Amino acid sequence: MRGIHSRGNKETEGRFVAILRSAHITGWRRHYRMTGTPDVAFPKQRVAIFIDGCFWHGCPRHMRIPQTNQAYWRRKITNNKARDRKVHRCLKTKGWRVIRFWHHQLASQEAVTHRLKKALTTRATER
Repeated sequence: MRGIHSRGNKETEGRFVAILRSAHITGWRRHYRMTGTPDVAFPKQRVAIFIDGCFWHGCPRHMRIPQTNQAYWRRKITNNKARDRKVHRCLKTKGWRVIRFWHHQLASQEAVTHRLKKALTTRATER
């Protein structure tokens, strides 16, 4: 677990940035300084993007608790999910739209691009 980093992970953030670039989506900032430090933010549209690793954020499809120290890992993942909900609520009250992608969803560039473009073009009043 020591080798897994929260920033600069080529398989998650790097893949997402590559999707943004190939779709010619502009106006984004990485690690924008705000509550929760989203992976990517669109300040003008007030959209915050989080790319959640399946293990660390408890993906229902892929998360498997390690065989050793299970109580620790269950508590850790539960706390991570609670923090994610708290950040989501906080940003929403500040007028931001929060979009979360699971790591495994990045495999479908079309689906990510479609969802992202829809979020970026939705007016604040429709949120």
